[in-house]
Amino acid sequence: MQHLSETWFADGYIDFELKKYTLLAYLQEITRYFDQNKLYPQLADVIFHHNNLLAFRKNKRYLQEQFPKRLTGIQIEQLQLLYEQMIEDDELMVELEEIIQYAADKLQVTISSGTEIYEFVEDKMTITPIGLIPLDLNEGYMFLSGNKTKETLVYQYRLSIFERHDEKYRSIKTEFIATWRRTMVNTYEHIKTELIRNRSMLPNPAVYAIDVPLAFPIEETLLPIAKRSLVRYIST
Repeated sequence: MQHLSETWFADGYIDFELKKYTLLAYLQEITRYFDQNKLYPQLADVIFHHNNLLAFRKNKRYLQEQFPKRLTGIQIEQLQLLYEQMIEDDELMVELEEIIQYAADKLQVTISSGTEIYEFVEDKMTITPIGLIPLDLNEGYMFLSGNKTKETLVYQYRLSIFERHDEKYRSIKTEFIATWRRTMVNTYEHIKTELIRNRSMLPNPAVYAIDVPLAFPIEETLLPIAKRSLVRYIST
């Protein structure tokens, strides 16, 4: 996948036509992934660049606070210098504003396209608790089945809480365990029983089955959306 640098709009020569060409080549490749119903990491990347542009336009300090994990100190310094140049150079300011406005609009259109796919998949998902659910929901198993098949992908999940800008967020990490084929005997309940029997580190796990009647890519679409949906389900 073609990547934009985090500071692509400020790198090198500030020229609208050059930056337009760079952006459109990037979005063309993103669209090819979306046409195959592959959302991640492409959708997250497009959203990052859109937010990055808006943050830069709003305030250079906000940019440093918003994206501390992806922007290096050198990149932050580069953007701060550019901000100072903009104040002193009317032509540069106009050119950069034109680039940012054009890019933000194009990125938003692409985000909307990806969001439509995301919401379509999310709407088709059903989440079902398997058996009794314990008080501790922060660790357990997630069963993922797609395209109305009997194949069930089993993942161990762990929820954690992190803070950003005085707000608390929940994140989820998953580890693939095995693929099970469901039968009249080998039900979700039976799979849960076997997991408890063979994996003593989780004697009383929370278990959720997520079914999606779609033939979409697992790693690029179904799994990321299932993880986000499960976090929301557990949190509410």
